[in-house]
Amino acid sequence: MNSSLDLSPYKQQVSAIFDRRTNYDKGNFHPKLAHRLVEYAQLREGQNVLDVATGTGLVAIEAAQIVGSPGKVVGVDISSGMLELAQQKINALRLKNIDLQLGDIETIQLPENYFDTILCCAALIYMENIPTALHQCYRFLKPSGTIVLNGFSQTAFVTTQVLIKVVEKYGIELLSPNEPTGTEQKSYELLKNAGFVEIEIKTEQFGEYISLSQAKRWTWEDILQFPLNSPLLQLSDSQLSQLKDDYFSELEARVRDGKIWNDITTFWICGRKKISRFSMSSSTNKLSYSAKL
Repeated sequence: MNSSLDLSPYKQQVSAIFDRRTNYDKGNFHPKLAHRLVEYAQLREGQNVLDVATGTGLVAIEAAQIVGSPGKVVGVDISSGMLELAQQKINALRLKNIDLQLGDIETIQLPENYFDTILCCAALIYMENIPTALHQCYRFLKPSGTIVLNGFSQTAFVTTQVLIKVVEKYGIELLSPNEPTGTEQKSYELLKNAGFVEIEIKTEQFGEYISLSQAKRWTWEDILQFPLNSPLLQLSDSQLSQLKDDYFSELEARVRDGKIWNDITTFWICGRKKISRFSMSSSTNKLSYSAKL
């Protein structure tokens, strides 16, 4: 595993956020989402799988257990903190078919036409250049290989919706971080523009009623540290203090019978790399890649 990366300021912020998220696996949301993604992928024994933004290895570990010793899973992430947690879990399970790499999917060098399946769970929205990331994935897939990822609708996550609403009166327009995948059509176009074919979009609701205390787990410090919320830092200290009060007041106003509806409309986005005459005759370079693992 490489010890450092040359990251843009935005990616440094994202990496730092996830380095601090030691409680990522707690609760059932992320494990449930990861399991569902692997189900959609329909992996088989012996396949080579790339898990983009592998985090603590939720997807990679389940994938590795399916593909078995004949197969291989490569997990890539820009957060060394996340990868350390993933490696601890991998060691505890004594899995030998997972390779973790500290790397940026937008720039990482991996063999072309190598992976049977590429997976990405709850991470696409954090990428600085989504089209570049998807074009990279297209290169790394074998001809007829599949990509399976997920995104969220523009209406997802009540805390995001509340923040977008309350900042308007301060003359700030915040885009939802889910904007790139905000609709089924947008999700479809992302894969289409990267060259994928046989694209399928499935919608599933993971939302639930949550308590006010649960909604407040996304703290004010979290809000200010999130890179896409950087326009908030244009405000004065007094304005930020008032905005904080407005934000939590709006959250409280949404409570009905002690609960708040937290929409999590999720899009499962699947596509396939098309087969060309050239790709049918090209090698997968498996031996040279295996030598690097």
